[in-house]
Amino acid sequence: MKVKSIKDELIDKVKEMGIPLVGFAPVERWADPPIKLPNKFKDWIPEEFWPQSIYPEARTVIVVGLPLQLPIVETTPSIYYHELYNIVNTLLDSKGYEISNFLTEKGYPSIYLPRDGYGDIEVLLKNPVAFFSHKHAAYLAGMGSFGENNVILTKEYGPRVRFTSIFTTAVIEGDPIPGEDLCKHCKRCINQCPVNAIPEGIELEDNSGDFFRPIDKIACANRSKMLRKDFKSPCGICIKVCPVGMDRKVFNREDMSIYTDKKDSKYRKAWNHVRKYGSM
Repeated sequence: MKVKSIKDELIDKVKEMGIPLVGFAPVERWADPPIKLPNKFKDWIPEEFWPQSIYPEARTVIVVGLPLQLPIVETTPSIYYHELYNIVNTLLDSKGYEISNFLTEKGYPSIYLPRDGYGDIEVLLKNPVAFFSHKHAAYLAGMGSFGENNVILTKEYGPRVRFTSIFTTAVIEGDPIPGEDLCKHCKRCINQCPVNAIPEGIELEDNSGDFFRPIDKIACANRSKMLRKDFKSPCGICIKVCPVGMDRKVFNREDMSIYTDKKDSKYRKAWNHVRKYGSM
């Protein structure tokens, strides 16, 4: 009888926990990025944000993702999306903690990381950076590529995924990085951002156009602050209008005109109904 590897055991574990997305990245990928990464960066991740700088014993980063259901995201800004966002965050924290304990009991001391890592939106307005990036971890685990809105796109759910990470002392083979840019570069996220946080034109030193697009994090945080006062944060428009993701076929949302058509459609009636209640 073949003995399962710790990676196989973990894959079985996350399936049992109802987690649809999981990826593995050796910590060496932060110091020596694979050449097949689908997006370029003008500046790479500073060393202080590497997993081995936070948990020196870390050998592998395990990234798990939970989807945000598209028809609920479409109601944003609303109490409905607000509640969905909160419950997914809570589930990620809980599942990350459980996975880290599972590994520790197996003899591989491990720690979970919070899905956000900041105390309040006021903190982000002063310093709009968390102590670790789950987006970049998912990226280095081969789970997707960056979109124009600086969010990870996955084949399964586009950008409608929340991630968290587990640092483990277990040495686990990293998942392959496809090197595929999933972004369609349709500019929908740019054109429909309510605070113009995503620059449409950026000058690049090599004129390649391949660098991921920086966003105005302060404008984004101020938008969230405003929505939070009305109990309908976060914003989520850029992930709502992204055409990437198999979830669009599942929920019959492949017709992107529903987001720009001003007619009183069945979708718009549903969204407006939800927005009338439960928030300011």
